[in-house]
Amino acid sequence: MESLWKLTYLLEPASLTLIATAIFVTFASASRSLHHGKEMERNLDFSESSITLDRSQALMIPLASSCSLLLMFYLFSSVSHLITAFTAIASGSALFFCLAPYVTYLKTQFNLMDPFVSRCCSKSFTRTQGVLVLFCIGVVAAWLVSGHWVLNNVLGISICIAFVSHVRLPNIKICALLLVCLFVYDIFWVFFSERFFGANVMVSVATQKASNPVHTVANSLSLPGLQLITKKLDMPVKLVFPRNLLGGIVPGSNAVDGLMLGLGDMAIPGMLLALVLCFDHRKNRDIGSPMDTSSKGYKYIWYALFGYAVGLVSALAAGILYQSAQPALLYLVPSTLGPVIFLSWLRKELNELWEGTGPSSNDKTHSMEVDDDDSNISNDAYFVTEEMSGEKLAMKRFL
Repeated sequence: MESLWKLTYLLEPASLTLIATAIFVTFASASRSLHHGKEMERNLDFSESSITLDRSQALMIPLASSCSLLLMFYLFSSVSHLITAFTAIASGSALFFCLAPYVTYLKTQFNLMDPFVSRCCSKSFTRTQGVLVLFCIGVVAAWLVSGHWVLNNVLGISICIAFVSHVRLPNIKICALLLVCLFVYDIFWVFFSERFFGANVMVSVATQKASNPVHTVANSLSLPGLQLITKKLDMPVKLVFPRNLLGGIVPGSNAVDGLMLGLGDMAIPGMLLALVLCFDHRKNRDIGSPMDTSSKGYKYIWYALFGYAVGLVSALAAGILYQSAQPALLYLVPSTLGPVIFLSWLRKELNELWEGTGPSSNDKTHSMEVDDDDSNISNDAYFVTEEMSGEKLAMKRFL
């Protein structure tokens, strides 16, 4: 009974905020992935096209992650400055990617003029984009100076959304392969790594802080305001919420006693949600309008999202009951992948999801219309040529 009473910790503000944020980020990642794909198709700009994983790449991800984990475990203190610099650049770019659509929407709504100011990497660079770049640099700089957990979470969320938008899964077969491999990966490094390496590698890497290069430079140059710059930084590879959530917002507080959730525990299920959301979108487009009530049965995304919520709550509950770190994918993989596979089997769509879908009927119709338009243009050009030839022949006869 006492153990069950501990589950009331799930009702704390920090726990509820973590659950709500993780669910929102996972869904937002899938939604942004869908819209990013549409943007690339609409603009015919494939220079930023996403990477679609194949079987070999899916198998390499757990191996590469394991190697990175060991390098971070043994050499983190030696390369922490380099990792911080790389993370700052990556998080700033990810934040720009996440905010750019909203800036474009506001610009369109208010009919704002946005002149081009320069060209960078064969792309036009507008004034609004320049302001957004400065804003993103400011957010990253504020994180480097303060190391505040709110800024850490903002940058981490941006990285998660950008990753899911650019790295895609072609079908459930590759998705299941990746999730099962990462399922084993997470269990091994959380539960069994201590037997081989003398410490819990996953927990050690997740909780260690990097040396702040800004503080190092300011200290070497004896710059004023050194005491305002944090010496250590939490990397934005996890969400951090202090248990005393309101107290954690006060400047000078720390988030040592808090809840953490790795970005992988949102990004990996987010890739599955992005896959089924694209499938839902394709099905809805075949049936009719996306708002058509007759297409409600194809909403795999809601079953996967509900499963993610159940798995996340289960992982947090297990952590509270056992008072130890839990591999979140142990709970998230079955709770998200299971409902999708079972539901698609009931609807006799498992084979379509398993092997991936080709172009939808609407896509084919659109391509046929384009072909018809091209043929009409060709016919028009032929008739014009015939008329011109006839006119020339008549002129020759007249002369």
